[in-house]
Amino acid sequence: MHYLYLLAAVLAETIGTTALQASQQFTRLVPVLIVIVAYGASFFLMSLTLKVMPVGIVYAIWSGLGIVLIAAIGFVVFGQRIDLPAVLGMGLIILGILVIHLFSASTGHP
Repeated sequence: MHYLYLLAAVLAETIGTTALQASQQFTRLVPVLIVIVAYGASFFLMSLTLKVMPVGIVYAIWSGLGIVLIAAIGFVVFGQRIDLPAVLGMGLIILGILVIHLFSASTGHP
């Protein structure tokens, strides 16, 4: 269940960061409200994950997946360019998350 909370926290953070871009430096009310609610939900959900997993592991997965999702949203929604070194770096982030999940005894799974 803690992985579902963590995935939901990543999705909420991604929504918040997307709204942050759409808020145009906090000048548009609706995106600002979405930022506040989404980040609050993200941190609450992440706190539920912290009951089972260490903070360093949770934060590595949360931030790593968030980076990759936001980069993809930036590319698709906002037309932001991603060069090859950025793609390779994000691939390494995903590889790191997989290594943590598959091989670390610190993740709280049997």
